[in-house]
Amino acid sequence: MIVNFTRGGKRTGYWIAIQVKSGKKYKRAKGYAIPVEDHFDDWRQSRIPIIGVVYDMKKKELFWVNLTEQLRSVGESPGWVQIGNTSRLNADTVHGFYAEVATYASGARMRIRAGSQEEALTEAVRARHGLDPETAPNPLYEGLAEFVIRHEERLKVVRKDLLRSFPVQILVFVMLWEWPRQIRFVEGSADMDPVPWVLGIYSFMLLMALTIFYEFRAGRFPRETWRWLSLIVGNFLWIPIMDPDGDRGWWGTFWIWAGIIVPLVGIQILFLSFVRFARDRKKKQLQSDT
Repeated sequence: MIVNFTRGGKRTGYWIAIQVKSGKKYKRAKGYAIPVEDHFDDWRQSRIPIIGVVYDMKKKELFWVNLTEQLRSVGESPGWVQIGNTSRLNADTVHGFYAEVATYASGARMRIRAGSQEEALTEAVRARHGLDPETAPNPLYEGLAEFVIRHEERLKVVRKDLLRSFPVQILVFVMLWEWPRQIRFVEGSADMDPVPWVLGIYSFMLLMALTIFYEFRAGRFPRETWRWLSLIVGNFLWIPIMDPDGDRGWWGTFWIWAGIIVPLVGIQILFLSFVRFARDRKKKQLQSDT
């Protein structure tokens, strides 16, 4: 929209361009947001204020923000501009809206006089329609872009979790690569089914790795668990390299028994330690609340 303010039924020199948005992708937990995309320079350098308005279809209410003012206060594109729940635009607030925008336009020397109205309207049309054809968005990826905007906060959490879980991903990759070698080692070292043995070791390693991951996520670093995991991974994943066929007699027998005992004892110690830690933490929280 391109709007010319009036006073007493007469046009004033104040013009604004309004970007109107509506839909779930513009909703946020504490308000609304308008994506900047490639409009950063257009909206920031516009000679008339560019106002962003989001229509909440569920509430049937309008919420607004001065995009030009917000973007002129930053050095680079923020990605999107937030709108608070209190920035309503309705019959009760429209006079305050006019006063605020007109004051801003006057203070920023954005009042458009008769000689430059045509240029101002051209700028407003450009801001309204968006990008030039050379930089128009690719329809093939518009759906993905809308999904990213709609779930932006959640995707940030997922990205952080993926980075935190990178050591776990490496461990899983190494374990998959080691699987046939572990099987061959057990077959050459003992007269037993190798699959349960390897699964027992792998399950214990993964449990420790996931425990460390969630401790990192909670902002803690479990030093003891990290040391034990490093020791166990360093030993058991190194065995097939040292003894690929499992035919070294007592050496293989020792590690077969170790591979049975370590997971059985280790899982019990792991559960007891962290359950006790969680219990003590909850007790402290209850005491602080009371």
